[in-house]
Amino acid sequence: MSTTSPFDAYRMDDRVVIVTGAASGIGAQTCAVLGAAGATVICADVDAGGLSTTVAAVDDAGGKAVAVATDVTVRDQVAAVVDRALADFGRLDGMCNIAGAMFPGLIEDLDDDTIDRGIALNLKGVLYGTQYAIRAMKGARRGSIVNVSSAAIDAPYPGIGVYAFTKAAVAMLTMTAALEVGEYGIRINVIAPGMVLTPFTTWRLHKPDGTLDQQAYDEFVEESASKSPLHMIGEPMDQALLIHYLLSDAAKYATGNVFRVNGGTAMPW
Repeated sequence: MSTTSPFDAYRMDDRVVIVTGAASGIGAQTCAVLGAAGATVICADVDAGGLSTTVAAVDDAGGKAVAVATDVTVRDQVAAVVDRALADFGRLDGMCNIAGAMFPGLIEDLDDDTIDRGIALNLKGVLYGTQYAIRAMKGARRGSIVNVSSAAIDAPYPGIGVYAFTKAAVAMLTMTAALEVGEYGIRINVIAPGMVLTPFTTWRLHKPDGTLDQQAYDEFVEESASKSPLHMIGEPMDQALLIHYLLSDAAKYATGNVFRVNGGTAMPW
């Protein structure tokens, strides 16, 4: 690859990328970043209202976005969003499997419903996205898939067992798939974010009437920042920029890796 500017490697012009979990948080920010880099972004989520906001943000960034209501726990719906990319744009260059949720609870207390819902969303949803993206990319012998794991795979924390073990499975799923499809020019990597300030992490900081408990929020931010050597908490943009890198030609030699932008929170210190 020859460039006249190092920034050329980061351009996503004429690329088509699907982003799940696109209605909020890391997913929404990723859509905006990819749109600004020139990609056509297919924004997938179960939250129609959030998707509309994301599409507007991509448009504001100068990009092009399409909203597709998608429940990633349903195999046929994941297949359909990939088919939509191929039917409307004739290609799929990137797949970002970001959709996920926490499912809190102590290991000894986990019931089948919580376990099954956690596996369906956090693991099977990523698996489906990986499977159908591979099938769409093999013929073109190119493509990049980015899955989302968590710093929870490195540092156990009580009360989030379902989340942690499904995210650990996502990391191994990614590395195994990368071995299997490298010969087709498909790269697959996984990111393991630390604490990121999104609705995903602040859901428990609201009062019974739904309003934000500012004191609880401030204490949460302070405690989370104290766990980082940088004494800061992550933002969705930190992960979106990493995902952008992994989808771009700048990362053409990166596959099968677990990338950790987590503020150093998983280090023993």
